[in-house]
Amino acid sequence: MTPDELSVVRQRLEAFGADVFTPLVRSDQRAKGETYLRGLLLDGRRKSMQPMADRLGVDHQGLQQFVTTSTWDTTAVRMRLARRAVEVVAPVAWVVDDTGFPKDGKSSPGVARQYSGTLGKVANCQIGVSVHAVTDAASCPLGWRLFLPTSWDDQAVDKADRPDVVARRGRCGIPAGEHHRPKWSLVVEMLDELAEHGLRPPLLAADAGYGDNSQFRSALDERSIDYIMQVKGDALAHRSDVQPVARVWSGRGRPPTRTEPRYPKTAVSLAEHIRAAGRAATETITWREGSKGTMSSQFIFLRVRPAGHRVARDTDGTLPERWLIAQWPDDQPEPVKYWLSSLPATTSHADLIRYGKIRWRIEHDYRELKTGLGLDHFEGRSFIGWHRHVTLVTAAHLFITELRLDPKAAAPA
Repeated sequence: MTPDELSVVRQRLEAFGADVFTPLVRSDQRAKGETYLRGLLLDGRRKSMQPMADRLGVDHQGLQQFVTTSTWDTTAVRMRLARRAVEVVAPVAWVVDDTGFPKDGKSSPGVARQYSGTLGKVANCQIGVSVHAVTDAASCPLGWRLFLPTSWDDQAVDKADRPDVVARRGRCGIPAGEHHRPKWSLVVEMLDELAEHGLRPPLLAADAGYGDNSQFRSALDERSIDYIMQVKGDALAHRSDVQPVARVWSGRGRPPTRTEPRYPKTAVSLAEHIRAAGRAATETITWREGSKGTMSSQFIFLRVRPAGHRVARDTDGTLPERWLIAQWPDDQPEPVKYWLSSLPATTSHADLIRYGKIRWRIEHDYRELKTGLGLDHFEGRSFIGWHRHVTLVTAAHLFITELRLDPKAAAPA
């Protein structure tokens, strides 16, 4: 926003800040929070503290102290933002994903040479994992976690490297209880935290980085959270009509340690299931209007039972039945995308595709959060500072989203 645009909505921003910063008990902290929001919203090439302070005409040390050393509860602010975002966005789904923050050097918490889907390569970066409330018209982050690679885990590295890792963790203020956890585990942690505050997803969507993990899918099943997630075509599944048979002990040798029914060795790849159905099974589905016109393609819908020793079974010992969806455009020799979904068998094919494709909003979020609001401009080297910055950027994003959804507001373009 330009200074003039910001002045038009200044009263609304002050009311917004007063609400979301209610958990901050000190008035000077609430004032600093509102100032930081103005700095993020104002136009500017960099949204790190010094350039923001210069544009605001304030001392950057005050902003720095508020983000890095002041005592305020990030979780309480984030939960207040999440409740407000769910009310404003009215999501049809929550989407999980992660994004890379390119960094120079080795001092920023969690930085390492690691693969980032955002960057499309292995690079020196941090990885942030996020959960978003989503519709086709709007979206907003609900939570963030900073991924810690094993090289930042003092319990996972070799004994010889431990002193260096302990020192790095100390300089960044990484809490003793924070260790390396898989990204899907960070998502489950956020879902549980949000559930404790009465927030549950109507549906969870994710890419194959999460969908391929059967432990993640089982964790969602345990929490009765429906999902639709992209997967790779080489994952194994049985046909839906395949039934397990009881294990029979011959009476010789040791009795089997596993007692659940045994499935015959009929599991094949998801790609093979789709090829067996053939192009004759495709349906043309339209899911939304894009910037270049109507978006439609050809899809196949099957019911299967995903296989694997880590796939949780139903209480009767059977593998759960799931939707297998494949996008197989007429002009492609092979399917280009696959999804698995736990949505009911009665779910319409059009809804399945709408939910499967709703992840596009996340890319929109990340672009705006980074290019417009400075999500990846934080130059501090503290663990809590990173989480506070992304929380404040989320607040700025929610404020803009509210303006856009209010036809009476002077919303930014």
